Amino acid sequence: MTDWLKKLQEEYENTQALRWTGTLDEYFQRVKANPHIARLAHERLYHAVLAHGVTNTPDGPRYRFFESVLIGEDVPLRLVMEYLSGAAEGLDVRRRILLLIGPPGSGKSTLVAAFKRLVADYSRTEEGALYGIVDCPIHEEPLHLVPWHLRPEMEADLGVKIEGSLCPRCQQRYDQEGPDAFRVERLILSEEQRVGIGTFVPGNEKDLSLDHLVGSLDFSKIAEYGSESDPRAFRFDGELEVANRGLMEQAEWLKLPQTYQYELLSLAMERQIKLPRYAMLYLDEVVIAHANVHEYQQWVADKANEAMANRVFVVHMPYVLKVRDERAIYERMLAQGAVGSTHVAPHLLTLAARFAVLTRLEPARDRSIDLLLKSRLYDGERIGDVTDASVRALKEEHPHEGLTGLSPRDTMNVLTHALGESTVPCVTPIDYLRALKDWIDHERFLRAVPGKGMEQLNQYRLWIREEFDDLVRQDVQKAFVHAFDSAANTLLDAYLTHAEAWGLKEQVPDPVTGELRDPDTQFLRQIEELIGVSDVAASAFREEILRRAGALARRGERLRWDTHPRLKEALSRKLFSDAQQVMAGTLTTKTPDPEQAQKLQEVKQRLIDEAGYCSHCANAALEYVGWLIQRRQDGANS
Repeated sequence: MTDWLKKLQEEYENTQALRWTGTLDEYFQRVKANPHIARLAHERLYHAVLAHGVTNTPDGPRYRFFESVLIGEDVPLRLVMEYLSGAAEGLDVRRRILLLIGPPGSGKSTLVAAFKRLVADYSRTEEGALYGIVDCPIHEEPLHLVPWHLRPEMEADLGVKIEGSLCPRCQQRYDQEGPDAFRVERLILSEEQRVGIGTFVPGNEKDLSLDHLVGSLDFSKIAEYGSESDPRAFRFDGELEVANRGLMEQAEWLKLPQTYQYELLSLAMERQIKLPRYAMLYLDEVVIAHANVHEYQQWVADKANEAMANRVFVVHMPYVLKVRDERAIYERMLAQGAVGSTHVAPHLLTLAARFAVLTRLEPARDRSIDLLLKSRLYDGERIGDVTDASVRALKEEHPHEGLTGLSPRDTMNVLTHALGESTVPCVTPIDYLRALKDWIDHERFLRAVPGKGMEQLNQYRLWIREEFDDLVRQDVQKAFVHAFDSAANTLLDAYLTHAEAWGLKEQVPDPVTGELRDPDTQFLRQIEELIGVSDVAASAFREEILRRAGALARRGERLRWDTHPRLKEALSRKLFSDAQQVMAGTLTTKTPDPEQAQKLQEVKQRLIDEAGYCSHCANAALEYVGWLIQRRQDGANS
């Protein structure tokens, strides 16, 4: 037997071992020993999430279950957990549908799919074990067999709360045969086997039928049982019955006719649905619906829906607004796809993420903060006198920011186009920028970015092109400057030494002779001018850097060259400037001499070994930076 066949056999045997059937009395004993097995659906889902662990952070709890599900969705997920927590406690929120609202590709379906897998997996654990009546068409809770007048006594004895009543078919059996006719089985929830997990996706309106939700009569059984109202003649196979004891997903809920919307609202509010020719049917399930933003806006605007709008718990799920989170989404999508042997060059996903985030941002009230600066602030950069508090205030200006803009799927479409155009097994940022220009020129994005025309989209493209220029120059610079980190930190130490001596009005020893000299303010200004720090602002800039270094030192840490974003940029440019002559001579010549060719090969290998490039994109990067240097030289000479 191969290892994989052995694993399959073990999995089968483990599943069979979970299956249990017993008498009603044995079930009562199990409930008394562990009342949690009689939990209702909301409480069960809530505890299934908690079972994966919770991390407390300054911004609130982080639920570890979601870490492998969605990226950058902390606030919406906390709202979802608030809903589940209140519903688990039996509060009024349990009587509402959980409605996820967001643009296409914002993770609504992904979240519900993860919840469905979660309840299925949880039902296989001892902590999540649940039981149902054998042969019950809706796998209902066995405690429903207890008559209403006996429930207070049993609840006190078992330590549970009994909610709900028997389905018509089980009630008929009970009336005819009594409680001894019933046995109990352990349930393993499964969407594939239609146990405890239901999904309803509206299709063609002409094909819609409430039977898909609530079941229908089995006409072949009517002749056998002699009546349409005999419960045995009814098929309890609607998605609402299938989802009993677990979770019901309603996709595109707001596209449904009101009749269907009311059916789910009735279920959420009363835990019951009305079947034709039968009494009310009790169902216990978490109802999660989702819809797109524009549908929700139209639905809310219609006053006829005002009463229904008060019966849903709305969670807005916008696109992520941090470039690093958006990049992580792309990495996950690519890992799940079939990119094969194609290499994605460094920085491409960062640039694509920056562009997508820019399309989602709303203008700040402070006109000095453009969208590019805003995206950098959202990413955690603190520029000038910007503080965490001011960034929080910036976010509060548009509470639902991110509900429009490009989706991750749009980015994947552009990337796919770039992959298709590439003639080598590598796609570079230049390939992406060309594909992006093509999509903008053909107006393929305008519907996704209402209020933003081609001029703005081209401005965003220009911004990410400039960002790419800086990033690729830095990569090539690092490859040219041996041991870049060491050189950058040495340059930083020199800056701090002279800045501190300047501030304290002290002298510094000459590194060669040891003779005391005045601090080299010309050296300080050389670095500061590289990032546009004026003579007037130089004092404040140096004091800011020294304060940051002092604060880190008090915590036993050290200011590194890349700790402060603006100083990092200045030091990088200084080193780049120092290496410029060597780079210019090496990269711009069409016929490199043996020494230059050797240098190029060393630089290329360093890009491959240390910066994540492949042979193709390393060559492309060197050619592009050579072109940038040549363009700068031509501009200076003209």
